[in-house]
Amino acid sequence: MLEKALRGNKSYFVWIGFLLLLVGMGFRFYLMQLGYGLGITGMSRDVSWGLYIGQFTFLVGVAASAVMLVLPYYLHNYKVFGKITILGEFLAVAAVTMCLTFIVVDLGRPDRAFNVLLHPTPNSVLFWDMVVLNGYLFLNIFVGWTVLEAEAKSAPPPKWIKPFIYLSIPWAVSIHTVTAFLYAGLPGRSFWLSAIMAPRFLASAFAAGPALLIMICLFLRKYTKFDAGWEAIQSLAKIVTYAMIISVFFVLCELFTVFYSQIPEDMNHFRYLFFRSSRHDGLVPWMWASTVLAMLSLVLMINPKTRNSPGTLAMGCVCVFFSLWIEKGITLVLTGYIPSPLETITQYHPSVPEIGIVIGVWSLGFLILSILYKVALSVKLESAS
Repeated sequence: MLEKALRGNKSYFVWIGFLLLLVGMGFRFYLMQLGYGLGITGMSRDVSWGLYIGQFTFLVGVAASAVMLVLPYYLHNYKVFGKITILGEFLAVAAVTMCLTFIVVDLGRPDRAFNVLLHPTPNSVLFWDMVVLNGYLFLNIFVGWTVLEAEAKSAPPPKWIKPFIYLSIPWAVSIHTVTAFLYAGLPGRSFWLSAIMAPRFLASAFAAGPALLIMICLFLRKYTKFDAGWEAIQSLAKIVTYAMIISVFFVLCELFTVFYSQIPEDMNHFRYLFFRSSRHDGLVPWMWASTVLAMLSLVLMINPKTRNSPGTLAMGCVCVFFSLWIEKGITLVLTGYIPSPLETITQYHPSVPEIGIVIGVWSLGFLILSILYKVALSVKLESAS
């Protein structure tokens, strides 16, 4: 079926060429980093996780969100999601691929990744994160491709694939739970030391991932012959709405706990995040932008009139996606390091090569997604005709 990705109109090949150009640019910057070391980035001894790990954290949530389609469709026979479940699974494939790539580029030396396999340490959360991410990637490729191949032959999916489908549901929850434990298990970083870190991660994942999928479905509905169905889009929109409400609620719970208890160490992180602190305000504009976008998204998504309109629905999903991208992809990681346990502030500013590598990895993800979607949509349009 991969040959279907080699057929398309001029716009499709221009898009693929553009993504390949960005991937090449990112790879060129990565070669610079490989030769010079991580000193070429904005990271330092005090801030050892930066933009790479922030993107990894956010994208794990995007990958996990595929369960919001798989669970209703396969477990509860919700046929409305029949057209787009494969889109969610392939979105998970692209997202996990980006996650693993960001881990590799963050290591500095890619050969170090093999140490996790050569010297497995089951008492390490990082070891289990490697297991669940690679396992989830395999499950989505295997399940998605098998089901799509059956559809291309106008046949029902084989019965033996169902155990793998059911296994992918708890596995999706596990990838973001284990990622949250990477942070919550570090007692020296009070900003991350929270019992609701995993629920916060899952709530934001079930909002950001489906929001991105809605934007993709609206784009495909307008510019291609594929229509996911308005009922399916609206069902996803309701999932996004409830998940975003829960995500905001969890953040408010954190704020209440920190400021009502008046623990100075915990308050310092949030003060740095929301207010100018000792002439350092690197994350303040980002955090307030995330907050405004979150509030605007709730207004647009809770109101049935705006949620039922394609234009305002798209705007609401854009607000959800970028609000959570800022929260998980930028502020969450950096604020854990700033201020440090010694109450010092070390500012972090990503370098040009670092940003170039991030753009290259995101482009790689969209390249994989574009190819997989081209195959999936070709099969669905052919089977419908």
